[in-house]
Amino acid sequence: MSVMASTSTTTGTTTSTGTGGTRIPRAFYTISEVAALTGLTAHTLRWYERIGLMSHVDRSHTGQRRFTERDLGWLAFVGKLRLTGMPVADMVRYAELVREGDHTRDERRELLEATRRDVLSRITELQDTLAVLDIKISHYGTTCGGTSS
Repeated sequence: MSVMASTSTTTGTTTSTGTGGTRIPRAFYTISEVAALTGLTAHTLRWYERIGLMSHVDRSHTGQRRFTERDLGWLAFVGKLRLTGMPVADMVRYAELVREGDHTRDERRELLEATRRDVLSRITELQDTLAVLDIKISHYGTTCGGTSS
């Protein structure tokens, strides 16, 4: 297995990519690197920081944002929350509670449980919708001379 390494002039760190595109963790990532890794735009990353969805991102001596593996993990979690349909205000509230510490665990759990209930409700609605589509597809397959699938 070959491993290719490159050094970033902006961060002074090394990243390696193994066979199959495996990313090996590094100390810091620039905003453009995080944008490439997450699919978020630099503008969105700055907005997340500005509204408090992300903790303050460390800066280099030149003022350039320096994201960490922890930041990448948080962004992955935020991405999952976005997929649930959780409102941004609730995501920001959750992030605030995380920063406030362990005494907010119950409130954080309540927020996540409410979101989970919403997701389950949407899944049920989508399953009902899928059943209607299946009936319609079956109808077209049998009455229109086709084969049902």
